[in-house]
Amino acid sequence: MKENALNMSTSIDLPRPSRSLVILSRLLFSPGPNAPSASTATGFDLSLPPLNREEFDDLVTLGDLNHVVVRALDIAFGVLCDARDTMRAEWVSAALATERARIENAVSHLHAICTAFEEEGLDATVIKSLDHWPDLGSDLDMYTNADPEKVIALMAKRFQAELAPRSWGDRLACKWNFVIPGLPEAVEIHMGRLGQTGEQTALAARIAARARAIRVAGRNFRVPHASDRLLISTLQRMYRHFYFRLCDIVDTTELAESGALDYQDLRASAEASGIWEGAATYMKIVSDYGRQYRGAGLDLPRFVLDEARFGGDQIYFARDFLRVPIMPQSARLYGTQLGGLLRRRELHSSARLGLLPWLATAAAVGQKITGSDKGIW
Repeated sequence: MKENALNMSTSIDLPRPSRSLVILSRLLFSPGPNAPSASTATGFDLSLPPLNREEFDDLVTLGDLNHVVVRALDIAFGVLCDARDTMRAEWVSAALATERARIENAVSHLHAICTAFEEEGLDATVIKSLDHWPDLGSDLDMYTNADPEKVIALMAKRFQAELAPRSWGDRLACKWNFVIPGLPEAVEIHMGRLGQTGEQTALAARIAARARAIRVAGRNFRVPHASDRLLISTLQRMYRHFYFRLCDIVDTTELAESGALDYQDLRASAEASGIWEGAATYMKIVSDYGRQYRGAGLDLPRFVLDEARFGGDQIYFARDFLRVPIMPQSARLYGTQLGGLLRRRELHSSARLGLLPWLATAAAVGQKITGSDKGIW
């Protein structure tokens, strides 16, 4: 058997998690239409090293955490079949079958929930979860303007759903998690507010009105407008978790290159939400990461680049994700967001957002003492 086509340059000698990240990134990012080849741009061409079973399992685990398993393994399967690497192709095929079965079950439940909302006259927009298609996240996220009591009653009556315990952060963010029999994934429903502390009312107010219909796996869903989708991702990555999953970079690249993203609308929407600098920075990070692996970034307007506070050179890989530095970069974005709310005299939202540092401190203390921030975030 010839050495299978995913062969990395000997100049790259990284610990296994980072090595897996490089392999996944190279699988997912092909050269842009006007870029040099991957070999010219990065020093090696598209190939897979001869992974043993443990290394393959690590690759799948990292791909699962980053919500790119299906997309990455689909490409890997083709590479392995071309290389006639039957054994590893079978590993990939089995992993894909398992993941697709999970996704089909989850999407079937998600559609049933959206249909139930529609039948009850309640709005329902799927946020985040379907952005990764054909991959799917580890829970199912929705947004609605409906009254929480009506949503809780509907979920209990139609799906025998039970409410998961709510953390301080959940209460501030106005979100509820539901556990449904037969569905391993939690269903997280945001109601009336968005943002880590529920500070985002302007963005939340227009989600339903600007939502668009898409068809996924033969089923119809409503998802956010392209700009709103990107702002939800910005809130999650730049203002809450401070890390990127690979899916965020792949999803945003696909969205930007589909032509669906209107940057003027994005700026107007982001400014209304007080997170324009964060959105511009998010886009620059995505562009820089893509440039690293395919030789060309996104075709971003000059005004996006001018407003970005930092780029991909500031992120780093740790604990399975691409980390965004909190001090001073993310802290400055937080300060800008809070200042914007205060200038617009949105005092209620300002007060909620002002609780974030205290919540983060409590989470850090809880993590240090008990090993978990459960009940806080």
